[in-house]
Amino acid sequence: MSGFGDNFDQGDVDPAAEFLAREQNELAGLEDELKPVAGTNVLINGDEPSNSAGSFEMIDNFEQDGFEKKDHSEQDNGLYDVKQENTYDAPSGVSPPASLRQPREEPEKIKKWREEQVKRLEEKDREEERKKEELREKAKKELEDWYRNHEETIAKTKAANRDAAKNAEKQFVADDDEIQPGTEWERIAKLCDFNPKAKPGSKDVSRLRSIILQMKQNPVTIKNKA
Repeated sequence: MSGFGDNFDQGDVDPAAEFLAREQNELAGLEDELKPVAGTNVLINGDEPSNSAGSFEMIDNFEQDGFEKKDHSEQDNGLYDVKQENTYDAPSGVSPPASLRQPREEPEKIKKWREEQVKRLEEKDREEERKKEELREKAKKELEDWYRNHEETIAKTKAANRDAAKNAEKQFVADDDEIQPGTEWERIAKLCDFNPKAKPGSKDVSRLRSIILQMKQNPVTIKNKA
């Protein structure tokens, strides 16, 4: 019976305390690597440890470490979020990334087309200026020719009028020496222009011309005084 008593005494050990002691020994060097779930599993799998205050302190420390790590991770995530927001929505004082600041290189075909377009426009401008200069020279020459012809025409007209006046005067003087009675109105009619060109604003002398013609056709004999 003594043997049964000894075995009974050895088996009369609190299983919860034994379990907690064994777990405490295994986890003594792994405090930094434990997670908050470990302490929760201890409380769920075993009975409530009422006789070991150290186990509660370890679990509390583990839970506090877990919460602190969680807080740090949340803070880190917040910092990362801020950095990410600053990367895309940075204020005007912050320079954009180098990839965004690099200018986009223009393709070779477009660059070549631009150069050719500039050359064509320059050539077109030069051609336009050349044509304008030709038109100016042509207009200047035509104007000079017109003035020269106009002056020549005026000079010829003046010379012809002078010659006609001289010839008329000579004829009048020659006829004066051979005046015959009854030819006075005929001589007067020679000095008149019976086909004048009508000009705006000129006086009507048609009645005077008709009287001269009548006198030429029916002259009045002038009697000389003795």
